[in-house]
Amino acid sequence: MAETIDPRVEKATREFCAKFKRLRAEIGKAIVGQDEIVDGVLTCLFVGGHALLEGVPGLGKTYLIRTLAQALSLDFSRIQFTPDLMPADIIGTNIVMDDPATGHREFRFQHGPLFAQIVLADEINRATPKTQSALLEAMQEHTVTVGGTRYTLKEPFFVMATQNPIEQEGTYPLPEAQLDRFFYKLIVEYSSRDELKTILDRTTTGFVADIQPIMTQEEILGAQKLVKRVILAPHVQDYVVRLTMATHPEGEFATDMTNKYVRWGSSPRGAQALTLASKVRALLEGRFNVSFEDVKEAALPALRHRVLLNFEGEAENMSTDTVIEDLIEKTPTLTEKAA
Repeated sequence: MAETIDPRVEKATREFCAKFKRLRAEIGKAIVGQDEIVDGVLTCLFVGGHALLEGVPGLGKTYLIRTLAQALSLDFSRIQFTPDLMPADIIGTNIVMDDPATGHREFRFQHGPLFAQIVLADEINRATPKTQSALLEAMQEHTVTVGGTRYTLKEPFFVMATQNPIEQEGTYPLPEAQLDRFFYKLIVEYSSRDELKTILDRTTTGFVADIQPIMTQEEILGAQKLVKRVILAPHVQDYVVRLTMATHPEGEFATDMTNKYVRWGSSPRGAQALTLASKVRALLEGRFNVSFEDVKEAALPALRHRVLLNFEGEAENMSTDTVIEDLIEKTPTLTEKAA
């Protein structure tokens, strides 16, 4: 007997799909191509996570996040990370203020650019580890602590960081602990021939994209709650667990390639990212339950930055994507225990 779905859930699912498609179309007014990147960034937004975009300069990473902020009518700030940037420059600091009424002086907290709802951390790997770590509390707890006082950031709070993969001089690799706090790592590729022609038409002729707001703050928070309610059947959850554990060298489900090339595998955050991203994909397919294909589609962006190669993997110029693709192929969707 087929399971009946609450009509309210069906309606919420349809509305989510419609809003997502409208957002995608609105962003498409400004951003040419890069459909996977747009979908990945929106997925991060709707699960309450953060996105790390890697690509050479000039591919539209900054323009994408600025366009997203316009389409959502959320507070936006851009932080250009440089080697001399200090934690107080992004968080804020206490400054001495004169009270004209009393003539007394007092310390008041001056908010930094991190106090926005959509924050672009541009070229994050150019800042020192000390400044990079200032983002950790904000990304994980959605709070900032200064001088013993904790300040709560306004929801929804979304960080999109960019980094340049080719220019390494004057950069500082992101610590594993900070990488793990990014929900997705998305690789921005070069535009195709036709896309490049369209980009030239839009950027060299006076064209101005008219971006209209699509979703409100309340609608975004409601969508985040809806995503968490999507059903994850026990046998699909078991697949998520085994896929994550397959990244652990010498583990129970490790593949030959994992044992040969991987130094450290994914943390539990990888399994959480796989689960939530799969739920978003299920909703976009009009389903309220996660399938194995949903999990497979989410595996690369959810796990690629959570798998660290060993010396042999780096020496042979192996990529984490190749390792993950191999374990997707070799990890069975069902086991006797799960079935």
